[in-house]
Amino acid sequence: MALRVCLRPLLSANGLRLTGEPISVRLRPFSKLPKLCSSSSSGCKVLLHFVNQSGMKTSVSATEGESLLEVVVNKNLQINGFGACEGTLACSTCHLIFEDGVYEKMEPMADEEMDMLDLAYGLTKLSRLGCQVTVERWMDGMTVRVPQAVTDQREKQEI
Repeated sequence: MALRVCLRPLLSANGLRLTGEPISVRLRPFSKLPKLCSSSSSGCKVLLHFVNQSGMKTSVSATEGESLLEVVVNKNLQINGFGACEGTLACSTCHLIFEDGVYEKMEPMADEEMDMLDLAYGLTKLSRLGCQVTVERWMDGMTVRVPQAVTDQREKQEI
């Protein structure tokens, strides 16, 4: 999703100035804060480990700023039913379970994510939706697990 935003008022309101280097804004669905990214830097590469429903561990290199849903889709990981709503926060199929130390460092959840997680199969206190978690440099080497089954809430809402 591409969105053009006039950054000059946003930057000047925060005491920042433009330097002539192109800047893009990256918005996540329901994220309260945009992420400013320089177009001249491709982002840091981070090693991530995913454990799918059958226990198979897959290691991939991801770019800082990508959502975990984007990583799974772009790397074509074998996770059944993952990301059915394509990151629109309309299902819980990108439900992931994080390690305790990793979970504590993450940004707080938006209310919309909490509402959708309440409907997820295998919910734990370390659960998050992959579409709402962006890769950060400190996540290098982290392992995330996919629950044994997924629940697509869109199927229950159809009449």
